[in-house]
Amino acid sequence: MLKDLLALTKPGLLRLNMFAAIGGYWVAAKWNIDVMLLIWMLIGSTLTMASATVINNYWDRELDLKMERTRNRVLPGGRMKPSSVLIYGIILGVAGIAVLFLLVNPLCGWLGLLGWFVYIVVYTMWLKRTSTWSTSIGGVSGAMPPVIGYCAVTGQVDIGAWLLFALLFLWQPAHFWSLAIRRVEEYREAGFPLLPVVKGVKRTKLQMIPYILLLLPTCILIYAYNYSGIYFLIISVVCSLIWLYQTLLGSKAADTDKWAKTNFLISVNYLMVVFIAMILNTPWA
Repeated sequence: MLKDLLALTKPGLLRLNMFAAIGGYWVAAKWNIDVMLLIWMLIGSTLTMASATVINNYWDRELDLKMERTRNRVLPGGRMKPSSVLIYGIILGVAGIAVLFLLVNPLCGWLGLLGWFVYIVVYTMWLKRTSTWSTSIGGVSGAMPPVIGYCAVTGQVDIGAWLLFALLFLWQPAHFWSLAIRRVEEYREAGFPLLPVVKGVKRTKLQMIPYILLLLPTCILIYAYNYSGIYFLIISVVCSLIWLYQTLLGSKAADTDKWAKTNFLISVNYLMVVFIAMILNTPWA
């Protein structure tokens, strides 16, 4: 039971988002760390994100049966009752939002609520089933963790918050589409109108390019506004160019599956390396 409760929260996704939230906090705090504030921010944002993923599992339970990748999840596998999962998700959400509002600050509470609403209502309930824009617009929720971390310190949405939002928002579509390209037939059979399903793999490869290209000015501006240092600038620009170059190769790739797998791995490591560089090279207050 405990293993299933944990699996419903998609712990791999939670770890990535917690890391991004720490990065946002660190950039704003400039090494002047309030440990308890950091802990409460992480608890609140993680519970809120966990609630969103649990309710996502509840809402998608019938569609998950149609895909090999998801049919062994907790609900399609019949290991828990849907009503129990829904209650579990609601409890996590109430706890997470309450922590953000009461123990961090009201702005972080509203940001957490916005991310939760976009992921559940806009992405899961609406766009995921109706539009190719689901990946891009759904990225609003995925971009919230570093903004919440940042605003836990500053208490305001300024240029730093917007740049961190842009970094995660731009990263997500290309990252996800490289996975979707590999599993395009599964998504087609399940009835998900993702970009590679509706517009084709070739169009998807092309549409990945502007998102990655725009990461370059985003990283440069993070340095220009003194949120991180010269080493971050060098590392982030080099990583962006590597990812961009590999994405451009997609139009001529003989083996699309191999290309997409490499692109996906680059995208995962890109985010980890860039955030580590940003944290370690944050100027001292």
